[in-house]
Amino acid sequence: MNERIYLSPPQMSGLEQKYIDEAFQTNWIAPFGPNVDHFEKEVAEYVKINGAVALSSGTAGLHIALILLDIKPNDIVFCSTLTFVASANPILYQKAIPVFIDSEPNTWNMSPIALERAIKKYLFLNKLPKAVILTNLYGQCADMDSIVNICKKYQIPIIEDSAESLGSTYNGKASGTFGIFGVYSFNGNKIITTSGGGMLVTNDQKYLSEAKFLATQAREPARHYQHSRVGYNYRMSNVLAGIGRGQLKVLDQFIEKRRKLYNHYYEALNPIDGIEFMPETNEGFSTRWLTTLTIDPTKSPVTRDDIISALESKNIESRPVWKPLHLQPLFSTTDYFPHTENQSVSDKLFMNGLCLPSGSNLEKKDQQRVIETILELFK
Repeated sequence: MNERIYLSPPQMSGLEQKYIDEAFQTNWIAPFGPNVDHFEKEVAEYVKINGAVALSSGTAGLHIALILLDIKPNDIVFCSTLTFVASANPILYQKAIPVFIDSEPNTWNMSPIALERAIKKYLFLNKLPKAVILTNLYGQCADMDSIVNICKKYQIPIIEDSAESLGSTYNGKASGTFGIFGVYSFNGNKIITTSGGGMLVTNDQKYLSEAKFLATQAREPARHYQHSRVGYNYRMSNVLAGIGRGQLKVLDQFIEKRRKLYNHYYEALNPIDGIEFMPETNEGFSTRWLTTLTIDPTKSPVTRDDIISALESKNIESRPVWKPLHLQPLFSTTDYFPHTENQSVSDKLFMNGLCLPSGSNLEKKDQQRVIETILELFK
């Protein structure tokens, strides 16, 4: 059996060990320490924002953002539907009500058309959303100009779930820096990893201080342990932050590698009738965290599931694109706004969309194995 090819495995650069060793040598193993402070500063500088808070996960970042925006039970929060469940779970933590917004074809991200239609409906009901959680999928930003303008018009704060898009830009501005808050993930499959972890970023100094306070069990400055508010054990450890510091130094190299992988997939597979790759807009720069494509069933005798099965038979991991949250049993009674009244873009992407192996350490011969397996199907 050929060696397993994974979708997006982590890749260590070797630079991480220096910072891990420093943590052990100085005995800074707790969720505080120099690596945490430096990692926060370095991420903030990379995306050009005032500050950052290193956390145990991206989900923790979204949860803290909702708390800071004072999201309460029965408040309405709009959320992208084409995303991982972690984007919406924090809404439920706050006992608020999610409303899902479809994608649009040009970016696969939140549809400004559906967003404004949803806002108008809830404005009529006198239930304007308290926040919009916007997910930037697969390394690419949404149509940020349109979405920011819409939310500004109705004075609705934006939380950017940029878990999959650290390093991407829209008109030169970093993903995660358009809203009041941005959130990144450093899970093992992301473009850089701390094994598990996340980062909350914002330009608001007061929110930064509050986020650190809440993420460290809301412990007040007293000699004894004093607590007046509910807090959370959400801080990143100094050891994991050391891994992140080493990873951040090679982020641009990883982006370059993944974009090259995408280009090679595109050159080999785009000529096939029925295959269409996730587009990159003129305003956007995608990291191509994952190379994603769709199979048009009206043009191709080969289905998305045929490809997944064929790849798996060769010990190659691939996956459908995210199952939209409005289709998940957890959210079966939740309101949903498609791109247009007669077109749900996310449903179609889920039915026909495919993610191919895209790891920064994917060797050329292994990528060729993926390509040849797919080409063989179409022969």
